[in-house]
Amino acid sequence: MVVEAAFSLAREGGMEKVLVKNIAERIGCSVQPVYCYCRNMDGLRADVVEYTGKFIQEYVSERIDSSCLFESVGRAHALLAKEEPHLYRLYFLRKRKRAHSLEEIYQEETNPKVLEDITQKLGMEEDRAKKLHKHMMIYNIGLSFILACLGEETNTEEMKIMANEAYEAFQAKFMEMEAAKR
Repeated sequence: MVVEAAFSLAREGGMEKVLVKNIAERIGCSVQPVYCYCRNMDGLRADVVEYTGKFIQEYVSERIDSSCLFESVGRAHALLAKEEPHLYRLYFLRKRKRAHSLEEIYQEETNPKVLEDITQKLGMEEDRAKKLHKHMMIYNIGLSFILACLGEETNTEEMKIMANEAYEAFQAKFMEMEAAKR
């Protein structure tokens, strides 16, 4: 209950709204039960980040089109950033304790099925498909960040076009590299 209340507060106004008094008010109790549950606020914040990660996995899963897995994952993340800007910032724009490089973030945050999809659909070797995937991940994170900052009322059509153009450019480059290798 405490984590769910903290999550809903973060969802509405960001992690800065996750305060013991706000949680107690949300669940209709005094602050004492909240303090009993939480050893410290860092632990509670970590629980909220974990809960948010599960929410995001479900959110993205519900919006995936298996016939175009690669594209639909990018669109789902952009939609998340637009519809849930506080959760997007909370989860994706946080300091990583276990990831200290782009490769580690890639490993931590991407779905291996997307890499398989790219490899199969484009007939690319896995290392090139992974590079394409990383480039698109970085590009999509940038677009999603902009959407999270601009908010719900933003017209996303221009960003969809830009994401498609970037995908086509990256794909052409990596397909050219693949052909040159043969």
